[in-house]
Amino acid sequence: MTRAVNNDRHLANIALIGFMGTGKTSVGRLVADLLRFDYLDTDEVIQSGTGRTIAEIFQNDGETAFRTLEGKVVQELTGRKRTVIATGGGLPVNPENLTSLKTHSLVVCLWSSPEKIWERVRHQSHRPLLLDKNPQTKISELLAAREPFYKQADVLLNTDLRSLREVAVQVVHQFRLEASGQ
Repeated sequence: MTRAVNNDRHLANIALIGFMGTGKTSVGRLVADLLRFDYLDTDEVIQSGTGRTIAEIFQNDGETAFRTLEGKVVQELTGRKRTVIATGGGLPVNPENLTSLKTHSLVVCLWSSPEKIWERVRHQSHRPLLLDKNPQTKISELLAAREPFYKQADVLLNTDLRSLREVAVQVVHQFRLEASGQ
């Protein structure tokens, strides 16, 4: 776990980044409950705004169109307060997204091994990136490509051997430490 927060930032929110299957949604909901914050999932915002699933957007419009929608949602978050934001796995690949989130949020990356991710997501049909012929290889490749972006988070937290509750408690602890300026 690393801590690298500039003390001049006003941390009003928590943004969870990381690959699919690392626990962003489940941990995010728990953290929001523990802090009595709102919970927001960027993928859910995109789906409700477009009336389509992420898979449909990927299939019909392509990943680039989806990433554009994602960037717009991130910009709309700058006015949020007391919100836990769960992001899509590829969101931090656009440096503008990460820069924007860091203006108002403690950015926490939930990290897992490719094997643990595959174990968690292999039975899920709603993930467009798993439609590859060899999804395990695709996970490893994407994780490696995204790692430099994930490592720019304020806090890196491995979720492989922790329960969802343990991860949530650790996120809350890090937020309270950083928000108090310690």
